[in-house]
Amino acid sequence: MITRKWLAGGACGLLAALSVGLFPASASAGEPVAKEPPKVELVLDVSGSMRAQDIDGQSRMSAAKQAFNEVLDSVPEEVRLGIRTLGATYPGDDRNVGCKDTKQLYPVGPLNRTEAKTAVATLAPTGWTPIGPALLGAAEDLKGGDATRRIVLITDGEDTCAPLDPCEVARDIAAKGIHLVIDTLGLVPDAKTRNQLICIAEATGGTYTSVQHTAELSGRVKQLVDRAAEPVATPVAAEGTKQCQDAPVLAPGLYSDRESFGEHRWYRVAVKPGQELRASVSIGADRAVNNDYGVLLRATTLHGREIVRGSEAGDGRTDLVSAGLRYPKATLDDADGDAGSVPETVCLQVSNSFSAPASVKTTPGMPVELTIDVVDGPDGASDVAAFGLGRGWWLLGVLALTGLLVGLVWGWISRWRIWVWRTN
Repeated sequence: MITRKWLAGGACGLLAALSVGLFPASASAGEPVAKEPPKVELVLDVSGSMRAQDIDGQSRMSAAKQAFNEVLDSVPEEVRLGIRTLGATYPGDDRNVGCKDTKQLYPVGPLNRTEAKTAVATLAPTGWTPIGPALLGAAEDLKGGDATRRIVLITDGEDTCAPLDPCEVARDIAAKGIHLVIDTLGLVPDAKTRNQLICIAEATGGTYTSVQHTAELSGRVKQLVDRAAEPVATPVAAEGTKQCQDAPVLAPGLYSDRESFGEHRWYRVAVKPGQELRASVSIGADRAVNNDYGVLLRATTLHGREIVRGSEAGDGRTDLVSAGLRYPKATLDDADGDAGSVPETVCLQVSNSFSAPASVKTTPGMPVELTIDVVDGPDGASDVAAFGLGRGWWLLGVLALTGLLVGLVWGWISRWRIWVWRTN
């Protein structure tokens, strides 16, 4: 079944493909890389409902244990892995006690497979489902350093410890700017569980997966652990301002921020003559929003004159909307040779037209990811109009000529086939 998350994932894939063309590999040498071993914590639901016998003829708990053993055998050496449980120790009816029932089963660090498997083998379905407290505990387990961090939550039911909403917990974690991703897996989930797990994942840029079989569970967890080991660019937290004059100056790189509904935020970039500014922005709708929205990325001078803009609109079918722009700064000729090398301050405005029902919380703001790159501009560029389609007319001419020739040849072949058919 296609969900909003699948559509959002498709939008992300399209954005990534476009980014390859927009930001060539030669310009990515300065991208940050993880300097520390990546950290992953598997958070496993051990509540009473895990006794249900509906996964390949065995209990959900047995399927989870089997999957964990397979995953532990294949964890990459460079990954620092930990395990946390929820609902594993308290079988009683006291909500205050049951909603605190989360503990770290195996500390985040170099993996001793035998010890980790032994710890998992002792688990038995027991108590409540305190997902929110477990996420807070896992975030604490992973804190510190610049490593890639990922929580993988495996559960068969929605949180039973309201009013601590785990979706709000995930949003608060995302708002801290610590770049911790939460992936969720639902074991034979119902609609409420699925919606809650999708919300948790989307709040931090993670993924949601519905699991019906043991092989699906082990395969997906392996994939997520392996993904944590892959070097990635970690966004740097940046806080835009209400006007350009006091906006932060951004160097080439990847940045994250938060923007409220209908807000405008400003950033600054220095662009030298002969260079080209390339920028893109993505805003994620990490909560319910009204249909029909858009994002605007606009470049202006310090005095407010618009240079170039990029915009994109959405209609509620995806949870991500992105826009980009390119600005080649003309090379200036100067007798001294000095004025022609003075950088221009370009103001970047990020705006959105999101709105939401009155029942939806507007804080924290929605996640913003801003990519900045400054490269050598196109040769001979004299102004913005010299860049883009105007420089590609020769290609359009070639395509038009090719189409004409193909049409003539196909027409000739068609006439010949008709003649052969008639003569026979």
